[in-house]
Amino acid sequence: MHLFRKPVRWAATAACGLLALAALPAPTAAAAPGGAPAVPGRYAHQRLDWRPCPSGSLECASMTVPRDWYHPGAGADLTVAVSRHRAADPAARRGVLMMAAGGPGASGLGRPEGLASYAPKLAAAYDIVGFDQRGVGASTNVVCSDQDTVDAMFGGGDLRDRSPEAVDGTLERARKFVRDCRANSGGLLPFITTDQAVRDMDLYRSLLGTERISFYGPSYATFLGAQYARTFPRRVDRMVLDSAIDAVGGWEEFMTGQPLSFQRRFEEDFLPWLALHDDVYHLGRTAQEAKDGYERLRASLRDRPLDLEGTPVTPDRLDAAATSIIYSGSRFPDLAAVLGLLRDPDAAPPAARQALAAKLRHPLGAAFAADFFSVVCQDTPWTRDLGRWVARSEADSRTHPMIGARELSYAAVCAQWPRSRAPEPAGNGRELPPVLMLGSTHDPATYYEGAVRAHQRLAGSRLITVHGGDHGVYQAGNACVDGYVEGFLADGRMPAADASCEGNPLPVPAAARG
Repeated sequence: MHLFRKPVRWAATAACGLLALAALPAPTAAAAPGGAPAVPGRYAHQRLDWRPCPSGSLECASMTVPRDWYHPGAGADLTVAVSRHRAADPAARRGVLMMAAGGPGASGLGRPEGLASYAPKLAAAYDIVGFDQRGVGASTNVVCSDQDTVDAMFGGGDLRDRSPEAVDGTLERARKFVRDCRANSGGLLPFITTDQAVRDMDLYRSLLGTERISFYGPSYATFLGAQYARTFPRRVDRMVLDSAIDAVGGWEEFMTGQPLSFQRRFEEDFLPWLALHDDVYHLGRTAQEAKDGYERLRASLRDRPLDLEGTPVTPDRLDAAATSIIYSGSRFPDLAAVLGLLRDPDAAPPAARQALAAKLRHPLGAAFAADFFSVVCQDTPWTRDLGRWVARSEADSRTHPMIGARELSYAAVCAQWPRSRAPEPAGNGRELPPVLMLGSTHDPATYYEGAVRAHQRLAGSRLITVHGGDHGVYQAGNACVDGYVEGFLADGRMPAADASCEGNPLPVPAAARG
């Protein structure tokens, strides 16, 4: 149900330089559109003390923000860690390109380095900047449950079990998670929202000394970017939303569409690919045989969880691994290898068993879960009728079991979350900057139907349809996609109409190549 970020090739930095506050008299506060009060001078006139990040080629700093932008004098301030890659050609520099991470809950601090390396043309034209959203990484964190509690929620057994005892256990684990969040977060929960993060972004823009930014973001960052553009439409130059989601329909509407799209990706892409290469993997000569084999393996783990180097491999851990891996077709061989090892673990080398055990141990990180639920449970309203969620998740477990079985765990957390103070999303979508959107037809996480709706709601946007199933289609070596994105961001070439690209071909296993 969550939107894992696209795997990145860089390590997120753990700390940044300190922020030096200017010793200035209190100035007149800056105006703040979108319903919030004016920005107090102690935030608006701070100076970012850029220093080399602990690793990589970026510069880092720390930015001070109010806990609550609507009451900036109440509560302790928060820290937002920020980073930048300076334009390689200052003479050709055209502005600032801000990046954000997916999740919600992923770190964005190291991402400018990866983009600068991938796209030298953008690195020459822009200062590429990133940040860890409030609640995440090197910024002020939000804390909920420990890792054991999160493991029990998403990896402890078989969420397809619909017995009254099992359903009651799922609801109680969700209840405990919410209790832990309220007890451990230090009162921070109400302020870990997209709306608050949008205002952090605008302060960052101001402190960078630019009137407008361009923006690139994948997955959840498309929700964040669209919300920024709706709140501050005159402060955006060019915007790219990669694997776009519907930013207006709300999190409940969006996430209840995911069981279908994950099942579609599994059954229409992965299983046929697995059958095509049965000579390599021997996991089924047809898609149905491969699916039956998956179900037999899952049933064996339900009856007797596998102790893999100290990690109990349950049906839930298998499902979590499978749904994470199918985000990218390039990783289909990884999932095939996982299935083969779990089917016959004694035949695998010790190093392979240990590596897989480490990957399966934590289906969802505790820090990621804390931020994820803080955002999605508060940004937009959720139905609070647990009986309705029990019935819906039972139906989705039957028709779309790949993640339909997990639906109750996610929904039960949000249904019991403290009522949100977040305002309705700002703006009407009509006074927006140029927006280029990307959507993959079989994307399991940010499904294509949502990208189409988002495109229809953003007047003047263009949608590039990618005929494939990968999640996060830019920076994946697709020349067609890269040409549209970099032509738009660097040169301002917005397509005259919606367009399409073929997705990256699925891999051919080395053994099949002979």
